[in-house]
Amino acid sequence: MPQTRPAIDPTAPTTQAPAPPKALSLEERLTLINTEMTARLDEAAVAYEVNTAHIDLEPVDLADVVTGPVDTGPAPLPDLYPTPVAALLQRAHHRLLTGGWCKDALVDEDGARCMLGAIRIEARGDSGLEANAAAVLLDAIRRKFGDDVDSVPSFNDAHGTGRVPIRMVDQAAGLADARGL
Repeated sequence: MPQTRPAIDPTAPTTQAPAPPKALSLEERLTLINTEMTARLDEAAVAYEVNTAHIDLEPVDLADVVTGPVDTGPAPLPDLYPTPVAALLQRAHHRLLTGGWCKDALVDEDGARCMLGAIRIEARGDSGLEANAAAVLLDAIRRKFGDDVDSVPSFNDAHGTGRVPIRMVDQAAGLADARGL
């Protein structure tokens, strides 16, 4: 028996593939993401409240909270070198770090000192020790910056900030220690 095909009704509605989705603009995507993130944050806030509801907290008295820095005094001096000139230069370095550096004067009106002023105050009147420390400092400066440097005060005054002079005092302390001075 021959098979017959079913007849197609030309008036019957046909099914079409759906149209491809329209691409979202940047503004539409940002709005969608913002809505989604707001929902997630709301869920997280509710979960936090549920998870921490059982914790009893006493109110904090703000008068008990420390509101300012505690005065700890001056920074402690690091371990001194065992040799006198090196220890003097290390104390001078520490004084420059804590008391400040200046130029064009041994001591300025604020109490800051130049390289030689720091050495002089830390030598405590021992002019021989002061002279030896200044000589080692000048040698350390000349090693780094050449023989054109005339003196410690001229080197000190040639700088606008204390970064290099203070570093040179520290390096001179290491040089004096290496020399056993």
